[in-house]
Amino acid sequence: MDRPKPQPIQARDKLVFLLSLVPYLVDHDRVTVAEAAEHFKVPAEQIRDAVNLIAVSGLPGDTSAYQHDDLFDIDWDAFEEDDEIVLTNRVAIDDSPRFSAREASALIAGLQYLSAIPENADRASIASLTGKLSRGTSGEPAQVGVEEHESQESLAPTLALIRTSVEKGVQLELDYLNSRGEHERRRVDALRIESIDADWYLRGWCHLREAVRTFRLDRISNAEITDTPIEYHASDVRLPETLFEGSPDDLEVVIDIAPPAMPLLADYIPDGARTELHGDRVRTTMRVSHYNGLKRLISSMPGIVTVVAPDAARAEVAAWANAAADRYR
Repeated sequence: MDRPKPQPIQARDKLVFLLSLVPYLVDHDRVTVAEAAEHFKVPAEQIRDAVNLIAVSGLPGDTSAYQHDDLFDIDWDAFEEDDEIVLTNRVAIDDSPRFSAREASALIAGLQYLSAIPENADRASIASLTGKLSRGTSGEPAQVGVEEHESQESLAPTLALIRTSVEKGVQLELDYLNSRGEHERRRVDALRIESIDADWYLRGWCHLREAVRTFRLDRISNAEITDTPIEYHASDVRLPETLFEGSPDDLEVVIDIAPPAMPLLADYIPDGARTELHGDRVRTTMRVSHYNGLKRLISSMPGIVTVVAPDAARAEVAAWANAAADRYR
């Protein structure tokens, strides 16, 4: 019995195929015919025919006539001798709006940060998007880099335990170092993980405090997954929009701050806090869960905020600043 002859590709299907092939070739600086055929699941000869068609396609210029720069072009030596496809001239695509070099650099820096944190380590999609941003800009992006925080690797096991507890719907038990330097055993229903700069926090229902609490991951130790089902889900409780809320365990710190910077610390200044002018600064009270977070916060606003009291808070911030300055001496 004779096999049916293969039907020729229809014009509509050919157009759809070409519309898919061109962006693929743009995204790949150099690709073999075999690789393209494997990607699109078509015969290699169909790829070659499409490339020949692309090479005579383009947009007419101002004179309504096709000039050399109005057509796609390829590296014919690579195509004919090595069976490789390299676009050397692109039509219309290069005229589309693009990110500026500064915008692309900012996005690449953000993607590098995401790829460095444990939640997104080794994500091929992030690497692919970074490459596309590098190629698709109006100028050469700056060579940016984001340093991986030294604690990220140590946090990965804790993050993995939290993810597992959420997937299984069971409670976590953990030791937590509170603001007074005391270790407490807590049982927690994990609700959400969030980050501020390089610090990671677990927001969960604490069965010891019978309320939502925020736990900094680098203060968690001896975390274990239990067999007890969680009692609260994220949809069952109100999670504040701000990461931190006041609690009886918070520490009060008196600060002098430049008036325009007040909104930057709005989350830390409790409602009804007394404010008064001291020269060109506003003196008020803020609340923090521990001094470790305070010194990071104050050091990020040099010359804008000064810790006035208590003495222990001033000493912590001064020691942090001196240690940072010593690294430059």
